[in-house]
Amino acid sequence: MWYKGWEGNYDLVKLNLRNEEVILHILDAVKSWVEEFDIDGLRLDVAYCLDKDFLKRLRGFTDSLKPEFLLLGELLHGDYNQFVNDEMLHSCTNYECYKGVFSSFNSMNMFEIIHSLLRQFGPENWTLYRGKHLLSFADNHDVSRIASILSNPEHLPLVYAMIFGMPGIPCVYYGSEWGAKADKSQGDPALRAHFDEPIENELTEWISKLSEAHKNSKALCHGDFTSIVLQNKHCLFQRRFEDERVLVAINADSEPVTLHFDAGCGTAVDLITGEPHDFGGGSELPPYSARYWKTEK
Repeated sequence: MWYKGWEGNYDLVKLNLRNEEVILHILDAVKSWVEEFDIDGLRLDVAYCLDKDFLKRLRGFTDSLKPEFLLLGELLHGDYNQFVNDEMLHSCTNYECYKGVFSSFNSMNMFEIIHSLLRQFGPENWTLYRGKHLLSFADNHDVSRIASILSNPEHLPLVYAMIFGMPGIPCVYYGSEWGAKADKSQGDPALRAHFDEPIENELTEWISKLSEAHKNSKALCHGDFTSIVLQNKHCLFQRRFEDERVLVAINADSEPVTLHFDAGCGTAVDLITGEPHDFGGGSELPPYSARYWKTEK
């Protein structure tokens, strides 16, 4: 007797997802979790290794159990549309933009992340994922914590401003909301550390404000993506949905900058601070700052 292990790891048995008995066993387990614990979804590890016909079967089954049941897959590369569609997964990990976020800040080159966002969600004909909600993250249990890989710690709040402002479902890894550090070279125990209690600081307060702004904005939750101002150290993009428009502005520089663009209106309110903003004469951003300007229109 022998069996296959996932990528040679025999602690993780590779199941035959073409075997009807195996499929029924898995579906029955999912049904029991829903009935006993009322779970609302599943996070599928290494979803790119799963049989696509099985994913379709799983999607149909969970849809029948709970219409809003979420199937979230871990995808590292390739065209996410192959797995995220109306018949299979609802969402997946957006590793392309994960890399683009921290790399853009470390190299002071906002072009990288904005190009990825335009490629994925922009208005061009070659848009891949417009209308889909991929999982946006700065770090997770498999990669170094964001606070350990940023060259400039002043960029840490701005990374989260980007995560909560760009298209997708923003996700914060436990501990990183107060700036916990860990490098992948230290192994899984470091990345998945135990904390006796949460720590509250300026970063946790900032992320709470970003979360509140995102949750209460139709444009940030569902809006399309348009780049308006793009420079190496600064960017400003638009999120629009139905009658709501939000302009997300980020200054990654140590110096203030004044952005000049056609706002299409005279004033706005900052969803993060609640302060009014006048676009007349240009929009000034302090050093290392981010703004979510909701316009009147």
